[in-house]
Amino acid sequence: MFPIPLMRADQSALLVIDLQERLLPHTHDWQQVLEHVDWLVQVAQRLGVPVAATEQYPKGIGHTHAQVAAHLPAGATGEKIHFSCMPGNCLPKLPGMERQQVVVCGIESHVCVLQTVLELAAAGKQVFVVAEAVASRDPAHKALALERMRAHGITIVCREMVAFEWLGQAGTDQFRDISKNFLK
Repeated sequence: MFPIPLMRADQSALLVIDLQERLLPHTHDWQQVLEHVDWLVQVAQRLGVPVAATEQYPKGIGHTHAQVAAHLPAGATGEKIHFSCMPGNCLPKLPGMERQQVVVCGIESHVCVLQTVLELAAAGKQVFVVAEAVASRDPAHKALALERMRAHGITIVCREMVAFEWLGQAGTDQFRDISKNFLK
């Protein structure tokens, strides 16, 4: 029997892919996705999980949406022109990318997110995609992307799975903080 790969705060990094101001409004349920990604970023930061973000050709598509960018530390964003975050040496420079587990959110599910998570898994990382924190312009494309990810061993999770697994237990100050501020 294989060990169950729980997400651990001390082994994880959160990767926000291309949540950019000019592309985001064209994705399905973008306001919800923005809220879910922002929630994940804030929870990660409170639990000491490194957060990194990428921007696909920011000169043309703009920068990370201001709501999320406001919570990113300096040096946490990398630019890219490849659809996947793996080529072009984008990820190694970003916080937490040396960690074994990568929790992924962002857009678009069937392009940059899909290509990145498949290549992260091929590189030996444990990859978790937060279903309600990814999107595509067409919801059918998101569904196909999630199906393909599952078929290649990517674990699809929800944001509360992430938070509770990062927490690991109740009864701590961190649990009380997260519970009070994020698990309403």
